[in-house]
Amino acid sequence: MAAGRPREFDLDIALDAALNVFWRKGYEGASLPELTEAMGINRPSLYAAFGNKAALFRRAIDRYVEGPAAHVATALEQPTAREVVRQLWLGGIELVTSAENPRGCFLVQAALACGADSEAIRKEVAKRRGTLVTALRERFERAVQEGDLPSDAVPADLALYVATVAHGMAVQASGGATRDELMRVAEIALRAWPV
Repeated sequence: MAAGRPREFDLDIALDAALNVFWRKGYEGASLPELTEAMGINRPSLYAAFGNKAALFRRAIDRYVEGPAAHVATALEQPTAREVVRQLWLGGIELVTSAENPRGCFLVQAALACGADSEAIRKEVAKRRGTLVTALRERFERAVQEGDLPSDAVPADLALYVATVAHGMAVQASGGATRDELMRVAEIALRAWPV
């Protein structure tokens, strides 16, 4: 059996372009013509390389987490819980206000409102946002065990608080809040931190 024609496009570049379209337009707002044009490919190439729009979107989520939102993993490695939170918020502020990216957070905006046909996508994005809360809760549980957080701290509540502030700042950025404004928000929010 003869081998198929070799791909004439770079998968990583095409995926970055798709991520940008989804980030700006959301899952439902991104049309296949807009995606293929931005990616520099035709529909058959998109289907051959990525499957369908939903599969492409899921790959774009992975790309976002591993690329633009990689500050999350770095923040979770910080030596103290307070520094985890600080780095998470500062990295998030840089991400959502950068001129190099669409404003706001891809995982917050991409699929908040979806029709019935896209309910699985909305749930997938919500699940991915939930992984941040889980990772923070686990990190804060460790901080309690190590004595870095008070023994009466509630890691689940702290995790939800931290994620809520991060996501709220992303929403504000999508509405035009500046880096300096969000830095002040982070400073105020850090004052509520237990230690």
